[in-house]
Amino acid sequence: MEDSQSKHTISSRLQAVKQKSGKSYNQIAEETGLTNVYVAQLLKRQAQLKTETAPKLRAALPELPEELLHEMMKPPLRSYDPNLIQEPTVYRLNEAVMHFGESIKEIINEEFGDGM
Repeated sequence: MEDSQSKHTISSRLQAVKQKSGKSYNQIAEETGLTNVYVAQLLKRQAQLKTETAPKLRAALPELPEELLHEMMKPPLRSYDPNLIQEPTVYRLNEAVMHFGESIKEIINEEFGDGM
């Protein structure tokens, strides 16, 4: 299992591959059939790359080394930086969830059940 330091290193290397490609998350998502948020989660090591998705990601990012591809297939060490809430966009998103959360939860429960 990776620790937070190695996760940061891997994430930095993945971001460098993305930057070198010159592609946006939207472009990579379109090429892979994934969502842009899922692509971002993969490249931040916040989600696990599925075996069947690996060839699509490799095709979209040909500079992606095999070792990083294999690293991305391992269960991620999900983490949360408490300072992230200070970033204005994240703060507003959090504020929106807190404001609308109860109503959103009611609609989800009505549409899909309460999960119990």
